[in-house]
Amino acid sequence: MVETDNMDIHSGEEEIDVLDLLIVLAKHKRMIFRATAAVAILTVIVSLLLPNIYTASTTILPPQQNQSSAAAMLGQLGALAGMAGVNVKNPSDMYIGMLNSRNVEDNLVKRFNLKTLYKTDMEGLARKALEQNTVIAAGKDGFIKIEFSDKDPKRASEIANAYVDELDRLTSNLAVTEASRRRLFFEKQLNIVKDSLSKAEFDLQKLQAKAGLIQVYPQEQEIAESNAKLRAQIAAKEVQLSAMQVSATPSNPEYIRLQVEINSLKKKLDGADGGNGFDPSMSKESLEYIDKFRNVKYNQAVLEMLYKQYDLAKIDEAKDYPMIQVLDKAIPPERKSKPKRALIVILSTIVAFFLSVFYVFLKEAVAKLSNDPGRSGKFAMLSDLASMKRKKL
Repeated sequence: MVETDNMDIHSGEEEIDVLDLLIVLAKHKRMIFRATAAVAILTVIVSLLLPNIYTASTTILPPQQNQSSAAAMLGQLGALAGMAGVNVKNPSDMYIGMLNSRNVEDNLVKRFNLKTLYKTDMEGLARKALEQNTVIAAGKDGFIKIEFSDKDPKRASEIANAYVDELDRLTSNLAVTEASRRRLFFEKQLNIVKDSLSKAEFDLQKLQAKAGLIQVYPQEQEIAESNAKLRAQIAAKEVQLSAMQVSATPSNPEYIRLQVEINSLKKKLDGADGGNGFDPSMSKESLEYIDKFRNVKYNQAVLEMLYKQYDLAKIDEAKDYPMIQVLDKAIPPERKSKPKRALIVILSTIVAFFLSVFYVFLKEAVAKLSNDPGRSGKFAMLSDLASMKRKKL
């Protein structure tokens, strides 16, 4: 019986509390309605004054690693970034970084006169405004999506497509720069080898003129020529390896492959009777002739191999790299992307309603505290302390 009475008392108290809440709401219903309606009307007016924003998007496929020597060179940037402690999860991250680079942004600011558009005299502020209106992200499929928002739908699509143009320009410039460096490197090596060949041919002719007829068996000449070609292969690959050091890292697979080939050729050269294989009973003039003959053949072989590498570097330099593939080109959007006026009005109205309800409950609670004899003294003391604190401040 006692428990039942207690439950009835608690139920009565809960009913009284709910009734008190409803009474408070009914008492201040006009104020709640007016405040909520005022905020709703104000939000409608403000949202109507907000300009329409249009978002244009373009989707691109980043260059593939096996597409060209340019793509291979750009892949080295990812390896270098990894060595520097930068987390490059996939190739798309590297190209997103290039799209967000100051080089690209500065060109866009100048191209579209964004300082005038964003009403600023500072390029830094124009770049910041450009970044705030741009979203660049890579999907799980590896595609890169570029979105740009602007009041003008046509300008939004133009700037979105301009990002692709700037990325293509930047990657092509980097690729051509690398090819130009390799071409200049091989050109310098060719000039060195040409001088060496001219000197070797002159020394051989001088020896023949001085010694007259020198008896050399065809077998010795074949050994000398084979030895020279082997040395030339080693020298040419070492030059190629030096050329790769301009852009590649020691962990590059092609770099490692060349090192393995060079070591294999050196072992082969060392195994060929110490790199000589000539009859020790040959005369001094014959040995000198073989040595100079081998030197000529060596320089001729090196020159031939370097010309091939030089021609490849020139071809790479002259290439028109089709690096960036556009899957979906940006077009002027037909519908605005923001503001979401209906959503803004609904959310603002809901927030205003709950804030009004909270205010009337707080107002009633303060009124009860001030009218309660047991707590009025404490409430007055709290008010006095608060006012004293304000005076000190």
